[in-house]
Amino acid sequence: MLEGINILVAEDNPLNQKIANYILRKQHATVASALNGREAINLLRENNFDIILMDLQMPEMDGYMATSFIRKDMQNNIPIVAVTASISETEMDRSIAGGMTAYISKPFDPDSLCEMILDLVRERKFNI
Repeated sequence: MLEGINILVAEDNPLNQKIANYILRKQHATVASALNGREAINLLRENNFDIILMDLQMPEMDGYMATSFIRKDMQNNIPIVAVTASISETEMDRSIAGGMTAYISKPFDPDSLCEMILDLVRERKFNI
């Protein structure tokens, strides 16, 4: 389903990272992982990703700060999906206002996540 799609997973929790990587690789995506926003930015500078799954609460640099840097300093319009354990309406608004493209709460349904990724990647490729 996700063959040919390069995904960056920014997640500080090793178990959550492992689960996301398993789900995405099972769908034939290429996946790289970062433990915080700073690592995600460094990987994005060195690689060509199609989409980022960005945990909001990470040490060193959280998802909000990393997204702001990607949008403003890097001038990159890559789709960024906010991923969080409990997303309130305030967090949804803050993530979208901060430059994130979409959001999904943990635990997520694997099929819903894959469909979201496909939709966002297709939309970006048609709008470039």
